[in-house]
Amino acid sequence: MRSQQTISSSVEIEGRGLFTGTPCIVRVHPADPGEGITFLRADQKTPVRIRARVENVTKRARRTSLRNGTVSIETVEHCLGACSGLGLDNLVIELAGDELPSGDGSSMPFVERLTEAGITQQEASRDVFRITETTRVVDGDSELIALPPLSADSEEFEVHYDLDYGPSSPIGKQHHTVVLTPDVFVRDIAPARTFVLKREADELLASGLGTHLTYDDILVFGEDGPIQNTLRFENECVRHKILDLIGDLTLLGKPIVGRVYARKSGHALNHELVRRFVEQIREQERVDLLRSTPKLDTRQVQRILPHRYPFLMVDRIVHIEGTTRAIGIKNVTINEAFFQGHYPGQPIMPGVLIIEAMAQMGGILLSQELEHKGKVAVLLSLDKVKFRRQVSPGDQLTLIAEAIRVKSSGGHVKTSAKVGHDLVAEAIIKFVMADAEGT
Repeated sequence: MRSQQTISSSVEIEGRGLFTGTPCIVRVHPADPGEGITFLRADQKTPVRIRARVENVTKRARRTSLRNGTVSIETVEHCLGACSGLGLDNLVIELAGDELPSGDGSSMPFVERLTEAGITQQEASRDVFRITETTRVVDGDSELIALPPLSADSEEFEVHYDLDYGPSSPIGKQHHTVVLTPDVFVRDIAPARTFVLKREADELLASGLGTHLTYDDILVFGEDGPIQNTLRFENECVRHKILDLIGDLTLLGKPIVGRVYARKSGHALNHELVRRFVEQIREQERVDLLRSTPKLDTRQVQRILPHRYPFLMVDRIVHIEGTTRAIGIKNVTINEAFFQGHYPGQPIMPGVLIIEAMAQMGGILLSQELEHKGKVAVLLSLDKVKFRRQVSPGDQLTLIAEAIRVKSSGGHVKTSAKVGHDLVAEAIIKFVMADAEGT
């Protein structure tokens, strides 16, 4: 497995945003192994970091945008496509503005500057996502299908895209297949530019977007083809759709091995496929963790939580990521006291006890904060509580707690409970920290 890569030196890219037209200077810096790709809004009073991950995607039309709180970065897909196409894993992309430069609407401005900076191998192996099962996402007549590689030892990522604007459109039907390598990406995909139909361009202008653009800056298709412009490839439009797809798939945070078939897909569907991949990764992690040695056994859990029989709802902790994420297990048996009355002949675990189990999991996560030592987390409020399915004797609850905000006085935690692949319940829980002796 090859090493992770970053650039050898920092580099600048200057231009105007595609939609906003705002001038922007981007500085791309090397990053340490395992850091991934992070955007940095340096124009904020306190610089804001936004990781290039699908959980940070915010809904936008015709582009991919990322958000952290109230701070966003628009149109990241061409830059991310360049990073992925060149095989770069770790970068800090610093900018003082809310939209990346568009250049000529392709990835080439980013490719040229990143290549000039040089590429350096790092002392860490690349962690890839290998597609192991057929995954399909659909939206109307648009679809994406992810398939395993053709052979077990393959390290290739292949994309096949079918684009169909209909027989009356100047774009018509276009097809292209690419097996991604840096050389192939630079030659066949990176130069492909953003395109719109004339009526779409008029709608964008009417809404105040792209007012700085001319027909020389973007491919605009009239009835007879590109207006005042020439194509770089006969099927440039479908190649640009592949570029967008590669950029969007970068939001997984891992290179992909396998095959993807796309038909008329756009950014929203691309993001949904990445979310499916994230679910599969998390599920595999869950299975692996259940087979591993517990991080905290029952006795260690009891040293953290004040709860005792019959109200201790966490049997063991299988995974802890500092103060950010923890996973625990609750084995549900017919011997549980609550099954005697809930309900005779139809034993179902009460929903409030599932919430209690998730809350205890959140308390264990918060206990990892140094300032919280000697304190216990007391539930303050619940939000966005949802129950998805019932829990019965013989089920094993996987309890997941992810920190949203942690302070010395308390914490804000996203929690969920699963049985196998199935989501059972979820809730956002706020806690206040109290002295252990006072609980």
